[in-house]
This record gives sequence, C-alpha cells and structure tokens, in this order.
Amino acid sequence: MAPPPATGLPRKGETISPPGGGAGPRAAATLVHMTSIDVHDLTKEYGTRRAVDHLTFRVLPGRVTGFLGPNGAGKSTTMRLVLGLDRPTTGTATLGGRAYATLREPLRRVGALLDAQAAHDARTGRDHLRVLAASNRIPDRRVDEVLAETGLTPAATRRTRTYSLGMRQRLGIAAALLGDPEVVMLDEPSNGLDPEGIVWVRQLLRRLADEGRTVLVSSHLMNETASFADHLVVLGRGRLLADTPMRAFIEARVRPAVRIRTSDPVALKSALAPHGHEVVGQQDGHWTVPHARVDDIGRLASAAGVPILELTADEGTLEQAYLDLTAAGTEFAAPPQEA
Repeated sequence: MAPPPATGLPRKGETISPPGGGAGPRAAATLVHMTSIDVHDLTKEYGTRRAVDHLTFRVLPGRVTGFLGPNGAGKSTTMRLVLGLDRPTTGTATLGGRAYATLREPLRRVGALLDAQAAHDARTGRDHLRVLAASNRIPDRRVDEVLAETGLTPAATRRTRTYSLGMRQRLGIAAALLGDPEVVMLDEPSNGLDPEGIVWVRQLLRRLADEGRTVLVSSHLMNETASFADHLVVLGRGRLLADTPMRAFIEARVRPAVRIRTSDPVALKSALAPHGHEVVGQQDGHWTVPHARVDDIGRLASAAGVPILELTADEGTLEQAYLDLTAAGTEFAAPPQEA
C-alpha cells in the first residue's frame, strides 16, 4: 500500500517551481504567492469522542511551524483532515483556500509523511517512489534526486520490507519531497532516526522554510522541536492551547534566571539578599538566582566585590514552557488514547 499522498497548490496567477526542479536555493526564487494551511472551526468526532475540538489556526509560508501536544492531542487527526484522509464533522481545512480533495496531482502541491510503514513491502524503495511519480506526472529523474537527498541511494534497490524504521522514515520524507511541493507536512519525522538523521531532518526543515515553503511538523518532543521551529501551534485534547512564535511562547511562560559560579557564595548571598534575590545552590557547583537578569546580578555582584567565575542567563526551555501551560489543566497532560 502506498503512503498517503503528499500535497501544495498554487493560487490564481502565481508561479511555482516545476516538479523536478529540485528543492533548493534556485527553486526558492520561483516560489511566489505561497500557499498557507488554513484550519477554521475544525471538529472531528468518533462516536462520543471528540478528537478535534473547534480548531482554528493558520500555517504560513517561510517558517517552520511546530505542531505540539502529547500523544492523543489530535495532531495526527488534524493532519489527516487537512489531507482529506478523514472528513470533518464540522469546519474546514484548506490549502491556499482549496480543499485537498479538489487538487489534481496533489503530490506536486503538498508533500506529507503521516505513516512511515505505508510503503508496499514487496517494492523496492526506488519502485515505490516511481509509482508515486508516475501517478502525479512527476519526472522520473526526481526519484533519484530525492533518494540521494535522503541518503537512500545505496538501499534504493532493496525491498522496503528489509528497511529499518529509520530508513522507512527517510523513504517517507523522500516521497513527501518528490513533487517539489510548496507545502510540507511531516508527522513525527525524527521517529526512528539516529542522531545523525535527526540533525539532517533539522537542517532539511530549516532549508525548506528558508526557500519560502509552508512547513508543518508535528511532535510530542518539545526540546527537539525547539531546535528547528519558528512558530508553535499547541494542542491539548483536541483543543487549541497556543498559536504563537516559539520565543514569545517561552518568554511568556518561563521567567528568566541567572546561573553563577563564584568562589565566595556567602558574599554573593549577602550582596543579593537586600535586593530581594534568592541564591539557590545546584549539584554541579553553580548557583541559580531565579527571576533575575544577568545585567542586574552582574552589577550587584561587582559593586559588592564578589568574585564571579561564570555568569550566564538561563532563558528556559520549550519543555518548561509547555509544562507551565498544561499545569493548570491536568486533562491536557495525559490523554488515554492516541490521535
């Protein structure tokens, strides 16, 4: 069975790079009036269970949007709705204002990886991609190009039943890139990859966004998402919890702190206490001043003659910000079923 079709679409009068042109800096010059993903009041119910609950958000081109939430939050269901693989109970999901089902040769418009296990076990990696290319009028040369880009050329003639999980992930990404699409949607693309593969995915996502493409990447791994995302859409139990730039999300939910290493912690505490700063010892020998900024702590320590060996800002992490977001509503943190 072939993987779900990948997709993207032009607006009236726009110019896009032709399939086979290759995703790269040269292609970026021809990708104009890019396609957005628009989700409006989207709801999906399975019997009495509401998997997606009145979602509204927009994914814009030229940046990587991280689609976050725990397993069961509704991320995969939402992506299936966008790709026309499920029908919504209510609401709409469109690509440049058009439903996926109305697209001709969708692989030339939107590239998607939803299920890395979807390739036919009896086909080779190359044959799997050739079938997809032929059904979407994509030049056969693109098959070898995406095999090379994903590092699968040495395994191209092997049957996919012999592929590891990481190799199947790469094959799914190759299928998503096959039509040189404007829109790329990847569901947990780092799953099964080794550290080298994870770094490669990060670099790929950044390049696709830099070329002006619309990139939506779902994940439940917060700190991995922090390595490539510009913007975040966060779900919990099918509901929208946040739709914001990543840095703004972190800064709004994780108060800054300062890490210090000093040879005289007693003097440090004495210098900071009158100004309302608490100094907390850490196991690695550093000291942390919560809710403080480097400039302020450095100035106070210097004025008191405290010897400072190291002074750095602790800006907080995406994971910390996410945990803060869900702390007030435990129903968002541990859903019983997967999306």
